[in-house]
Amino acid sequence: MSKKNRNRQLTKNKQRSMGVYNAPKILNTGFSETSASTTRSSLAGWNPVASSPDSDIIANLPTLRARSRNLRQGGAPLASAAVNVERLNVVGSGLSLSAKPDKSILGLKDEEAKEWGRKTQKEFDLWASSVKCDFLRINNFYDMQDIVFTGYLDNGDGWAVFKYAMPTPDMPYSLRLHVFEADRVRNPNNPSSLFGSPTLVYDINSKNKNRIIDGVEIDKNGTIVAYWVANTYSYDPTNFYKETKFIRVEAFGKQTGLPNILQIKHDERAEQFRGTPFLAPIIESLKQIGRYTQAELTAAIVKAYLTIFIRQDLGADGFGTGLEQSFEERERIDPRKLQVGPGTINTLPPGYSVSTVDGSRSMSAFEPFMSELTKGIGASLNIPYEILTKHFSSSYSASRAALLQSWQEFRTRRSWFIRDFCQNVYERWLVEAIAIGRIDAPGFFEDPLIRAAWSKCSWYGPVPGQVDPEKEVRAAALRVSYGFSTNEEETRGMGGGDWQDNIEIIAQEQKLLKDKELVTRAIPQTLENTAEGGDNIEDLDS
Repeated sequence: MSKKNRNRQLTKNKQRSMGVYNAPKILNTGFSETSASTTRSSLAGWNPVASSPDSDIIANLPTLRARSRNLRQGGAPLASAAVNVERLNVVGSGLSLSAKPDKSILGLKDEEAKEWGRKTQKEFDLWASSVKCDFLRINNFYDMQDIVFTGYLDNGDGWAVFKYAMPTPDMPYSLRLHVFEADRVRNPNNPSSLFGSPTLVYDINSKNKNRIIDGVEIDKNGTIVAYWVANTYSYDPTNFYKETKFIRVEAFGKQTGLPNILQIKHDERAEQFRGTPFLAPIIESLKQIGRYTQAELTAAIVKAYLTIFIRQDLGADGFGTGLEQSFEERERIDPRKLQVGPGTINTLPPGYSVSTVDGSRSMSAFEPFMSELTKGIGASLNIPYEILTKHFSSSYSASRAALLQSWQEFRTRRSWFIRDFCQNVYERWLVEAIAIGRIDAPGFFEDPLIRAAWSKCSWYGPVPGQVDPEKEVRAAALRVSYGFSTNEEETRGMGGGDWQDNIEIIAQEQKLLKDKELVTRAIPQTLENTAEGGDNIEDLDS
């Protein structure tokens, strides 16, 4: 074979290996002629490119965060409503702790476990209800929950770092939380700028050659080892004088293994190191709805004005009948002196007339159109239309179904938030409480299983509203009577209180009524029948 033919064959082999030489065209297999078609007129111009989470998400985060916050801060009322609905139902005034150590592993009796839980809850509330748990001394722990959760919705992830300060006479604990926003976690070599740049998604730690992905440092195995936190925001015109400095915070303590910094986010893709704003999928729709609403509002305001024009009539010759009047007589007409009101009579000179603008405006298509758009946005966010707009106009069954559906979303998001934030904070606090002797937990520092048993707890917050309280109470009584639930769970789920505390208070009230020789309260007959199965269960679905 000649040298020329050999080179030609090598070129063909190379092209064949790259898949560009005699590549067969796939026809009529799978999605090739439907969803994946490139020849259909409806799909020919639609050629999106699928890339990595870093390219799809992180490269666009500055723009997504800015637009998301702008929409919630007044750009679109519906955006603010969606975030506020999540805040109100997931966190509310703050999730409260219920310490429940694992009795089977720790060998505790029921009363011992309850007593340990009560004492631990009071000690934790001593720390959590004080603003001194905040490194900046601005908010207590329950307020910080709302701030972190809102940051997670607005920016894609919320952030908090553990710090320590000297104890005080009224605060025996040194643990402090410092909450900050996602903008401060970024690559150390990023310049301060208004807009992010895709070329600056990656950075390198010059000391250990680890990659830094938008402030998240990973080692050669892809494991997160540290975070880079700046003391300034990427764009802050009020702080141009301040020099930007970065602090490298290791993800976990070398001795304790506990997290030093918390990143609260929900991943939707594998190897996703930064979160996506809650409103990101519907930003364009929300902006367009805001523009449409503003346009309709402006048009309605303009049409509502009563506008009167003073018109000079023209004659057949085009010069107007007003020529018969002198110049001085025609100048005396001042529109500002004309009165518009009940019983007002204005006399115009010959040659002048009055014209008005019709102020009527039809809005018949606005409400149904906005309603359909809002339903689509609610479906995208897993929030039913009735809950998102706080507008209940359907039947009891439909309203209750919407409420139940929305609470699937709220409980799921609350579980994420508890795992990422509340539980980590509690475990970090519990370590110090046991170390300084305020809480007794034998074996806590000796065995990870024992530590997990002592750290077991539940968190309670806002509960679903009740469309029909009587039916809800009867259903709760049925669940308890058949063992599907407990009195404590139902009390937490319906009112957010503590069942044991309620029983103790009721006992005190009953004793007081008896001492005063007053009639004591009894359980309503309807509930007794329900618990015994004597009432009509079918009424619960009516």
